[in-house]
Amino acid sequence: MNTISGETNIIRGFSISPGLAEGQIYLHRDIFDAKDSFSQTETYNADAEVDRLDRATLKITEDLLTLAARVEKEIDIQLAGVFGAHSAIVNDALLKEELRREIIENLVSAGSAVKSVFLRWEKRFLQMESIIAREKGEDFRDISIRLRNALANVTGHALENIPPGCILATQRLLPTDTLFLASRSTSGVLLEYGTMGSHAALFTRQMNVPCITGISNILNILPADGYALVDAQDSILTVNPDLQARTFFSARIKQYANDLKLAKKNSQLPSFTEDGIEVAVNANIGGKEDANIALEHGAQGIGLYRLEQFYIGRSVPPNKMELLEEMNETLSAFKGKPVCIRLLDIGSDKPLPFMGFLTEPNPALGRRGVRLMRQFPELLYTQLEAILCLVKDYTVQILIPMVTIPDDVLFVRKALTKLASQHDITPPQLGAMIETPAAALSASRIAPHVEFMSFGTNDLTQYAFAADRENIEVEDYYDDTSAVIFRLIELVHHDIPKMPLSICGELAGRQEAIAHLLKLGIRSLSVAAPLVPSVKETIRNTNLASKMV
Repeated sequence: MNTISGETNIIRGFSISPGLAEGQIYLHRDIFDAKDSFSQTETYNADAEVDRLDRATLKITEDLLTLAARVEKEIDIQLAGVFGAHSAIVNDALLKEELRREIIENLVSAGSAVKSVFLRWEKRFLQMESIIAREKGEDFRDISIRLRNALANVTGHALENIPPGCILATQRLLPTDTLFLASRSTSGVLLEYGTMGSHAALFTRQMNVPCITGISNILNILPADGYALVDAQDSILTVNPDLQARTFFSARIKQYANDLKLAKKNSQLPSFTEDGIEVAVNANIGGKEDANIALEHGAQGIGLYRLEQFYIGRSVPPNKMELLEEMNETLSAFKGKPVCIRLLDIGSDKPLPFMGFLTEPNPALGRRGVRLMRQFPELLYTQLEAILCLVKDYTVQILIPMVTIPDDVLFVRKALTKLASQHDITPPQLGAMIETPAAALSASRIAPHVEFMSFGTNDLTQYAFAADRENIEVEDYYDDTSAVIFRLIELVHHDIPKMPLSICGELAGRQEAIAHLLKLGIRSLSVAAPLVPSVKETIRNTNLASKMV
């Protein structure tokens, strides 16, 4: 396809981070370049190459820990966990042994070994067809580049020199790449590859950088230094707009900013619909920084508190006191407000150093969430012990991830009842995440064992459509606003009308879907902290008595 010339051109893509932006296009082509300092003219020494590899591994491990701390401080504690996971991967015993064998048996440099071995691991994850296969492949690609650059003593990054305020256009963003968006005040991002659940989406959303993906052959069709209007509200890219279009778009940007400002101003007020129905708007958090942002943005409570970041990247699992200390520090701002803690939602598609990779043919349909805790109950007991220590200071609820059958809930209920009895504590409310069609269809059988339910619409969508949300090849099937998903929510409300229902997936933050969700009986939404004000404002402009179009 030819490069778009100076005339105006409109391209439709897929928005993975909302917002509006305009600026000069900056084409970036060499994100995946990495160097190898070994020269064929040098005398080959396998032991020396293994030693180089070990030193490079130590160096990037230290770099990753520093990077995780920086991301936790500047961006988001949940996203910092990405780099904790990278540290775990690069130090995995099986991976390190495979790298050493590659050097010794094939007589190659450390850089060549890293390139070959990491490519094999990347392909293994892609072949698993897991829900985060593509994301994990990007992790391995990212680490491979970082490790090869460390071997070559390359300290810079290709994105360090992007112009401030530009519209970055590239094929894909790796986790490390996204850090340079904030430092360079990038206005917007255009990608060829990247789905709603990808690292690129998570980082750009958290940094409030509009991002459109799905632009085929992006580096060949977009003009270098062309001007772009990025409408990530409606997934439309306008290249080389005329003066009238630019003027109109600039006005839209100002109005968008004013709307956000108004929503922020009213964020501490409760959210009632026009016809007087109150809807709770809570926040999804992963740590203290998230909680502070949530409180600042008017969250009425914590609708989803993830514990994964306390486990990823550790050589041993946290004990009860470590978990309790972390949870107390995170939740201190929400004393007296409802706090829903989700039990560990991790599995064989997410590496835990103290458990290995738990390789399975298809991790998406394997051991994760409550299934993993049923196999390793000590993980569950530690979490429950720590949570029970919070009951005296917080209004606590416990949420069980990946519930599929009633026995999943009964397993946790039995453990919770036993531990609460031992400590003479009234057990906190227990809830089930509805993330599979089976759970939705058997909600009436699960209901007697829980006090509330929360829809995890990201997983519910991909399991309903059998479409990996990380696989761009089937993204046309992944649609969390489909009538299918609303129908599943409606079925649950119809079967158990008195059960408190909430939404904690991405769907809860989609303003165009909120009225429909409320009319299906949802009275609690939990979203990323920065979205709380706009979600509340949308609720205030909703009338449940009106008919749906």
